[in-house]
Amino acid sequence: MSEDDFAGPDLVVAGAGGGLIAALRAAQLGLSVLVVEPNEHFRRGNNTAMSTAMIPGAGSRWQAEAGVRDSPEAFVADIMAKTKGTADPVLAAALAKVSARLVEWMADDLKLPLSLVTDFSYPGHSNHRCHTVPGRIGTALLDGIWERVAAEPLIDLYSPARLMDVTTETGAVTGVVVQTPDGDEEIPTRAVLLATNGFGNNTELVRKYLPEIAGAQYYGSEESRGDALRIGTGLGADTAYLDAYQGHAALAAASATLAGWATVMHGGFLVNAEGQRFGDETMGYSEYALESLKHANGQAWIVLDQRIFEACESFSDFQATVESGALKWADDVAEMAAATGISAAGLRQTLDQTQRIAAGEAVDSYGRTHWEEPLAGRIGAISVVPALFHTQGGLRVDGNARVLKADGTAIGGLYASGGAANGISGHGAGGYLAGNGLLPALGLALLAAEDAAANGPDPQGP
Repeated sequence: MSEDDFAGPDLVVAGAGGGLIAALRAAQLGLSVLVVEPNEHFRRGNNTAMSTAMIPGAGSRWQAEAGVRDSPEAFVADIMAKTKGTADPVLAAALAKVSARLVEWMADDLKLPLSLVTDFSYPGHSNHRCHTVPGRIGTALLDGIWERVAAEPLIDLYSPARLMDVTTETGAVTGVVVQTPDGDEEIPTRAVLLATNGFGNNTELVRKYLPEIAGAQYYGSEESRGDALRIGTGLGADTAYLDAYQGHAALAAASATLAGWATVMHGGFLVNAEGQRFGDETMGYSEYALESLKHANGQAWIVLDQRIFEACESFSDFQATVESGALKWADDVAEMAAATGISAAGLRQTLDQTQRIAAGEAVDSYGRTHWEEPLAGRIGAISVVPALFHTQGGLRVDGNARVLKADGTAIGGLYASGGAANGISGHGAGGYLAGNGLLPALGLALLAAEDAAANGPDPQGP
């Protein structure tokens, strides 16, 4: 295609979630952008909107202000420790390096009210490095991003429309095929970012690559169907870490809202129907979903007290869970057993044990060492089920989000981010760190836009 023949956008972004970061950065650098999104209600229905809006930023100015000494190297060390050395080292280093610049750019250029979370620590992070918006909910984050997108004249949104294919010539992107209510449409472009998330809503692929969690409830975008895998592999792209995923052990059964793991990190614990704990909850909410499937038949309860309740009120998801009536309160164990069906004898024994462990009078047989303080006063319980949130493997990408073939060469102009790309969580569920979903979604989108601008026509801007 010659320059004279070209009449399309410089960049097509498939997916209006974290991919919107690429749209904004590309427009800032002078590129025209078309965002293609199949769900007209994407501001409430995609995985970015359904997240807790936690974005790691290693070495950010908020950390410096709080006296937190952190660095990309420390972040990479945490990633490698949590994944037992199996994470993609190139991608981990690239995302750790860009993480602080990402959150500062989002605050300064997108005017998002980000702050550092310091009231509790997520499993696996050696420093407070997660940044979030007020309410700690993805809808607030996406609304703020969308406000900037809607005001940007270089960005157009095409919705409802689904990216069905990417056309190439001599190994480089030449256009896309978009499915609309009026039929298929071919649109020329020089670059495409696949930001369509993973394949969590594709039962066949989940059973193939993630059989251990296939019995859990799916809690994510209905558009996570594996489109990027289909399109990318059709162009010869390599794949990686397809067995990786983020689970969650704290989805409220009654309301399908997120009770949240802050309940645990502030001193709560999970029990099964017999009133017994079944592991070290602080290992991480992702891998604990599988523990719940194995040892609680997929039905558990988070036990907490008034102190923990008050500590978790800053989370909009927790507030929604409470407002739904999912949290049951009781003055004693017998009353809680009657309200929930949990074994009174088992719960009484577990409550006594955890109070002694949290007070430092006993050692936890499961190895848990993080307890803020013993539960006191009336107790609360939330019925929770294990869930599959999103997949963490996908098309193999390099440190600039470029999609790679098996021989390591890039497909010219093709990028992937978020769940469409291989992530930094290693294999299975155990390597997931809080923010491992949003950082590859937002960070790779930023890097993709910058690479597209550097290799496209007349890059400009900051």
